[in-house]
Amino acid sequence: MAIKIAMIGAGSIGFTRRLMRDILPVPELQDTTFALTDLNQTNLDMVTQLCQRDINANHLPAKIEASTDRRAMIEGSDYIISMIRQGGLEAFQSDIDIPLKYGVDQCVGDTICAGGIMYAQRTIPALLDFCRDIREVAKEDALFLNYSNPMAMNTWACNKYGGVRTIGLCHGVQGAQHQIARAVEQWARKNNFIGVEDKVHRKEIDFVFAGINHQTWCTQAIWRGHDLIPIMYQIMSAVESYRNEEKVRLDVLKRFGFYSTESNGHLSEYLPWYRKRVSEIPQWISLNKWIHGETGGYLRVCTEGRNWFETDFPNWLKEEPEKITAEKRSDEHGSYIIEALETGRVYRGHFNVVNENHITNLPNGCIVEIPGYVDRNGINMPVIGELPLACAATCGASVRVQEMGVEAAMSGDVDLLKLAMLHDPLVGAVCDPEEVWQMTDEMLIAQSQWLPQYASQIAAARERLAAHEANGTRVKTVQTQGAARLHTKSVDEMATEKEKSRANAQAADKGKMTANA
Repeated sequence: MAIKIAMIGAGSIGFTRRLMRDILPVPELQDTTFALTDLNQTNLDMVTQLCQRDINANHLPAKIEASTDRRAMIEGSDYIISMIRQGGLEAFQSDIDIPLKYGVDQCVGDTICAGGIMYAQRTIPALLDFCRDIREVAKEDALFLNYSNPMAMNTWACNKYGGVRTIGLCHGVQGAQHQIARAVEQWARKNNFIGVEDKVHRKEIDFVFAGINHQTWCTQAIWRGHDLIPIMYQIMSAVESYRNEEKVRLDVLKRFGFYSTESNGHLSEYLPWYRKRVSEIPQWISLNKWIHGETGGYLRVCTEGRNWFETDFPNWLKEEPEKITAEKRSDEHGSYIIEALETGRVYRGHFNVVNENHITNLPNGCIVEIPGYVDRNGINMPVIGELPLACAATCGASVRVQEMGVEAAMSGDVDLLKLAMLHDPLVGAVCDPEEVWQMTDEMLIAQSQWLPQYASQIAAARERLAAHEANGTRVKTVQTQGAARLHTKSVDEMATEKEKSRANAQAADKGKMTANA
């Protein structure tokens, strides 16, 4: 079919190779041209070498183009995939470290909360530049697939202001489905519904998840005629590892009656109840994997992965290339959407789209994550109806923060940005208004090089901080590593466990990576 797929942020170690390896097992897509682009020439060169090596070793007709000229790579593309981290690890560090001084202890910091809101301020201007290029030089009906976080705010801005139909893609639902399937398997064996060697695959369960990205709720789960929703807490809490690692998720499930897609660490920072007092955070988290709640855990594993990749890259080129097969395709939605649109083979997944009465008790225009069906006719999203009230209330609070975050990013309105911070559930639980105002000014100054829309406001932010310092009204901050921060390993330390370090470096889904075992 000779389609062209532009991949923006292709210096991303895990996602670029993972998505390419997902696409190429499809016979009709094996002559795809992958147009890779990134701001960092060195990273782009390294990933390009690895991808070209994979294609050559598997004797595939696919082609690779690579350039830091983004517009040239987007030109003539049928699909555009974004996987950028605007500001890189430097900006990410300030997303975590500055709020921590004000008592805001984040595990991930990429969705809402202080880090996620600032991440949107950096990323939305870049994505709108991509949208301009897509409108002007991509194929007329090109589809923009966004993997970049903060997913909801980014996808919202692209659809409302970018003039390009944008679908947001995440793997949170798939992860929750695997978890539930494991619990159902244990429960089914105990009740003699299956044999001791039998398995339960997630695709055997009739699932519906609905909500917003990283706050999507399992509202339907039926297995062999058994409605699992009324007994979900019973079967999930029976799994010992979940009791140890998913304490926040289980507590929410017990009280709400519905299981959330997101990991313990993710979910804990979107709610006002579990990370607001430093002394209480340890009782809600586990440190055997970063994603279960470690302070700055995602920043740590990303930093370690990047440092290891850059150091170990020559050895990667010496390895036997991986065989690209259908059996090794991941659960990432991207390749299956492209396959369905190009071949007509039906795919069902959960996608982030503009709410147009799909969830009736969330605002139209916001971004919802719901089931969708894809075939040659397009992406079709059914009406879900109402979310359960507690789920809708939790999502609704986040949606209003997202809305203010998007509008602030578009306008460069510092006051609106501060109001978004103030209304964030965790920030509001931890900080008083003056702390929020000062924290936001500090973050604006630290990230000013990635915030063109605030360029005229940075000097005033500096003056406000200086004035508070001079008259003794500056809010006092604390020097802390947070409730549960672990050491970021040096390359020498990672070298003692080379295989684990390499697995971390090349993982598209770092949620599966062991943190410190």
